[in-house]
Amino acid sequence: MSRGVRYSLSGFVIADDSQLLGELTDSVSSTGVQSTRTTQIETWKLQIALMKRCAQELMERHEASAWQLILEYELPRRQKRPDAVLLADDLILVVEFKVGATAHDASSRWQVEDYCLNLRDFHGGSAGHTIVPVLCSTAAPSVVGSSLASGSHVAPIRFANAEDLFSVLLAAHRALHVPGASPINADAWADAPYRPTLSVIEAAERLYENHDVREISHSYASNLDATTDMLAEVIREARAQNRRYVCFVTGVPGAGKTLTGLNVVHDPSLRAEGGPSGIFLSGNGPLVKVVREALVLSQQRAGRRRQDSAHEVSTFIQNVHQFLRYHREHLTALPHEHVIVFDEAQRAWNPEQMQRKQGVDRSEAAELFDVMDRLDGWAVIIALVGGGQEIFLGEAGLEEWGRAAAVRPHWRVVASPEVVSGGASVSGHRLFGDGVPPSIEFRPEPLAHLSVGVRSFRAQRLAEWVDAVLTLDTERARSLVPDHREFPLHFTRDLDVAKAWLRARSEPGNGQRAGLIATSEDQRLRAYGLERSSAFRLDYSFEKWFLMPPTDVRSSHALEVAASEFECQGLELDWVGLCWGGDLTPSNPGDWEYRKFRGSAWNQVRGDGERTYVRNRYRVLLTRARLGMIIWVPRGRTDDTTLDPTRFDRTAQLLQAAGVPELQQEFQGAQA
Repeated sequence: MSRGVRYSLSGFVIADDSQLLGELTDSVSSTGVQSTRTTQIETWKLQIALMKRCAQELMERHEASAWQLILEYELPRRQKRPDAVLLADDLILVVEFKVGATAHDASSRWQVEDYCLNLRDFHGGSAGHTIVPVLCSTAAPSVVGSSLASGSHVAPIRFANAEDLFSVLLAAHRALHVPGASPINADAWADAPYRPTLSVIEAAERLYENHDVREISHSYASNLDATTDMLAEVIREARAQNRRYVCFVTGVPGAGKTLTGLNVVHDPSLRAEGGPSGIFLSGNGPLVKVVREALVLSQQRAGRRRQDSAHEVSTFIQNVHQFLRYHREHLTALPHEHVIVFDEAQRAWNPEQMQRKQGVDRSEAAELFDVMDRLDGWAVIIALVGGGQEIFLGEAGLEEWGRAAAVRPHWRVVASPEVVSGGASVSGHRLFGDGVPPSIEFRPEPLAHLSVGVRSFRAQRLAEWVDAVLTLDTERARSLVPDHREFPLHFTRDLDVAKAWLRARSEPGNGQRAGLIATSEDQRLRAYGLERSSAFRLDYSFEKWFLMPPTDVRSSHALEVAASEFECQGLELDWVGLCWGGDLTPSNPGDWEYRKFRGSAWNQVRGDGERTYVRNRYRVLLTRARLGMIIWVPRGRTDDTTLDPTRFDRTAQLLQAAGVPELQQEFQGAQA
C-alpha cells in the first residue's frame, strides 16, 4: 500500500518541483504500476503548480500552514488514488483534478464522490470526520454557491476551476469546520487500516491464500464475524461431544451468507486447533465455475501453471449434485470432511426432482444427512438459507430440510429463529410446518440470522424495497427506496442510456465491474440484441463474463451479453443494468401478469408454484448490485404483439410509483 506523497502546506510551497515529481512517480510505482506515462507527468506538473498557488493563498488568508496535503494516496485493492487529500483541521477535503476540462461532467462528479464514500465506509482514520468532495475542472466556469446540508459525513460536492480552487476550499472549511475540534493526526490517518467489503470472488481468493477474511471486513460486516464465531463454536462442541449438528443460517439477499460459509470451512482458528477443514457445496453450477476459475487465474498470476492448480482448486468448492452422485455410486465411501456447508440450501432438490434427474426417490437434504451419517462420531451440516430464492422447478425450499431432520433425532438442530417463525428473510417458509417435533433437540440461535446487508452496503434496506415492489406495495416501496447519493437507482426506457450510465461508473482502472442482467424467460429481448435462449447461455463462458477485464470483449463490461438469474445468483456486480422482461408485468387490476414465451407467442403461467419462481427470478436480479443499479424497461412495439408497449408502460409506472426516478437521455450528462 502506498501512503502517497505528504507535505504540510508550508513545506509543499517551497518543495522542489522535480523532487515532487520523483516522489509521485515512486509512489505510483510502489502500487504495482511499473511505468508512468508522459501525459501523467505533464498533468502532475500542472496540478503541482495549481496546488502551490492555492496553498500560498490559503496560508495568506487563513491559518493553514499546518494543514497536511497528501498526493496520490492509494485506496488499497480498489485501484483508486485521489489526486489530492487535504487534512484541514478536523476536515478531509478530497480534490480531483480534471486538467483542461470545461465542464463538471457526471462521470467526474461520481468519481470524486465515490472516493469520499469509500473513505467514509472503509478507512479507519476517516470515520466520524466530515469529508468534502471537490471537483476541480480547470477550464470550467465558476459555480456560484453550494448546498451545505449533509447527514452522512460526506458533504455535498463542491465545484472549482483553476482560478477559484482556493476560495472553494476556504469556503468549505469555514462552513464545515467545528471550532475547538481536535485536528486529524496525519500520521495516524495515513497509517489507518483500509478494509473494504469483499465480493464472493475476492473472499474466495483471500481464503484460498490462507488469509482471514474477518481481518479485512468493514463495519457493516461485523455481524459476519459473530455468526462465523458462533458456527465455529458449534463445530468445536460437535467434535468435543462426538455429536451431530445441523445449523440453519438465514439472511436477507446480500447479507453475506456465502461469505460466512466460505469463512467457516476455511477458518484459520479451527485449523490452528488441528481441526479438519470443511467442504463448501453449492447446487449453483455457475457460481462453482466462476469461483473455481477465479482461483485458477489467481494462482496463474502468482506464477503457477494452470494445470497444476486446476485440480487442487476443484476441492475448494464443489457442486453438491456431483458430491452426492459420487457417494451414491460408492456406498462405502466416507466423506473426507466432517463439516459441510450447503450454500443456497433452499434450492436443494425435492424427491420428485431427484427422481427425474438422478433416479432417486428421496430429496437432496435427506441424502446429504445419510451420507454424513456414514461417519463415525461427529458431523456438522451448515445450511445457508435465502428466502424467495427458489427459481426453478423441483427446488424443495426450507420445508424439505425440516422433513428430513424430523426423522433423524440423533441430529441436533441449531437454527435462526426466522426458520421457525417464517420470517421475512425466508419469505414466510418454515422449517417445521407444525412446530418443532418433540423428538428433535432444538436450539434457537439469534446469531444464525444475518440481518445486515454487505453486498449493497450503502442500501441496507434494498431487499425490503425489492420485496415491496414484488408485492406491488408502492407506498411502502417509496419509504424504503435507497438514498440516491448512497446507492444510485434509476430506470430508463432507452438501453443506450443505461449502457452509457454503466460505462461512466466502471471506467477502466477503477476496479469496479458493471454488467447487464436479465430474466432467462423473455426470449423477445432478442429483438433488442440480447439473446436469452438456454442453448446460447449454456455455451457462453460466464466465467470470462465475470472475471475478464474491460479490455476483453467477453467480459461483462462489454455490455453485449446479459447474465440470467441462474448465472448471477450468489454472485454480484458493482453496477447492474437490469433488463426488465415481458414475463412479469403489472396487470390492470393491480396484480402481476405472469407469462412464459414458447414458440412464437407468450403463454400465461397459471400455477402458484411456477408464479412464485417468476417473482423470485426478479428478486434475485434486483438484489445483485453492490453500488447502484439502472433498470431498463423496453418501450415495446405497436406492430409486434409479443412486445406490447402497454405492458412495459405499466412496469415503468410501477417503478416510478415505487420511488425510482427516470433517467432520460437529455439528462444523461447532468445526473449522477
